[in-house]
Amino acid sequence: MQKRNPVTHRTPAQTKKHNNTYGATKKAIAKRVKNNAARRVMLKEGGVAKGDGMDVDHIKPLRKGGSNKRSNLRVVSKERNRGWRDGV
Repeated sequence: MQKRNPVTHRTPAQTKKHNNTYGATKKAIAKRVKNNAARRVMLKEGGVAKGDGMDVDHIKPLRKGGSNKRSNLRVVSKERNRGWRDGV
């Protein structure tokens, strides 16, 4: 039995499959680029730092037409920003 990652709860084989399928699609790459750009904006402001356990959240999600403008970004904990949300 393969050991699961305690964070993602995936086996190494599942992680590899995910990275080679979803993670490599043009849609996933475009999303990652936008999220990384938003984090860079907040890094310049001093809102987040590497390893601080915080995420940059889009108030209006990108998938619903939100943007990377500063007025649409906020810093929240990883626990609050990730996972299931009400009303989504």
